[in-house]
Amino acid sequence: MSHSGTTLILIMAIAVLAPLLAYGAARWLPVPLVIFEILLGILVGPDVLDWARTDALIDGLSELGLTMLIFLAGYEIEFGKVRGDTLKRSLGAWGIALVLGLGAGVLLGGGYTKGVFIGVALTSTALGTVLPVLRDSGGLHGRFGSVVMAFGAVGEFGPIIAMALLLSGRRPAESAALLAVFAALTAAAVFWAMRPRRPWFSDIIVRTLDSSGQFALRFVFLLLAVMLGASTALGLDVLLGAFAAGMITRLLLAGAAPEYGPRILEKVEAVGFGFLVPVFFVVTGIEFDLDSLLSGGRTLLLLPLFLALFLVVRGGPIWFLAPRDLGRRDRSGLVLYGSTALPLVVAITTIGVDDKTLTAGEAAALVGAGMVSVLVFPLLALRLRAGAEGEAEGAPESASVPESASEWITGSESW
Repeated sequence: MSHSGTTLILIMAIAVLAPLLAYGAARWLPVPLVIFEILLGILVGPDVLDWARTDALIDGLSELGLTMLIFLAGYEIEFGKVRGDTLKRSLGAWGIALVLGLGAGVLLGGGYTKGVFIGVALTSTALGTVLPVLRDSGGLHGRFGSVVMAFGAVGEFGPIIAMALLLSGRRPAESAALLAVFAALTAAAVFWAMRPRRPWFSDIIVRTLDSSGQFALRFVFLLLAVMLGASTALGLDVLLGAFAAGMITRLLLAGAAPEYGPRILEKVEAVGFGFLVPVFFVVTGIEFDLDSLLSGGRTLLLLPLFLALFLVVRGGPIWFLAPRDLGRRDRSGLVLYGSTALPLVVAITTIGVDDKTLTAGEAAALVGAGMVSVLVFPLLALRLRAGAEGEAEGAPESASVPESASEWITGSESW
């Protein structure tokens, strides 16, 4: 069997094993599924068992997984909840975080280019990780959920814009002009998506939804390909196109087939979370430079430092600019949710290593800090908010924590 075939079998075996481990662990401690996928990838990778190695085929599937992950993150944004004063505050908090992050990145990296990679990574929020946790705890659809949605959406979209402007290798004015062109194309696509669809369009979606035709699913992937092509043609990062495609798809399905939108999304998620996204995270583990991280010295010290910087750089501005109607515990929970980061950290560090700007050890420290944030911050936020609700309603402190392993698994798969 070819090397690619063996590695792919191992990746898919891990994709099957990870939910089982997450289900079992949830009896004692809720652990997001992605943690097991990355850890098992490290286990079979070159630094431990050396059973799996990446090549062009595996790397291509991994890139598709990252694209699908960002697409689904874009789809998650509910525009009705991301607006007004809360949106202004979230934009201000991210802008301050970017300044702080770039400053910290330059100091740690010893130069502007490396500092940009580190600084932008420190400003990201893993909205796709946070939303399932909020959904399972019943906090997604209230006031607190709408605030998290706004701050998290900016934490997803802002770093992608920053990557397009600061990490393209072009002059800022040229990058801004190309970004403006892409924004105009996206705005035109949004306008088109919000227009009423002709009856035949909705009819063919319904008629082929359970047939081999799968018109809706094929149309969604066509839209994704078009936006990826547009971003590539303009020399922008494909993640920008994937995120825009997710937002456009939500608007399109809401207008064309609102009652069938959830079913169509389930089919898209089946492709993403059933195959492509696990490949991305397992490959992240396989390529994780564990030797550099465990060799001691500066690299090992960077992991807790980066974890602290997630809270200071991203969480600090959120604390000060959070809406004033949030209580202290809710504000603290918002800081913890907003400081949770991993997918974009992986994407940014991957680009940095490929460009030979970041060392493998620095990338491993950043990704490791992101893994700890995903494991610890949402759980702490749940505990804080459960305590607040218990004080207000006389409920036990654990009222908002997912009660069963299956609830946590369902949420974890959605990120």
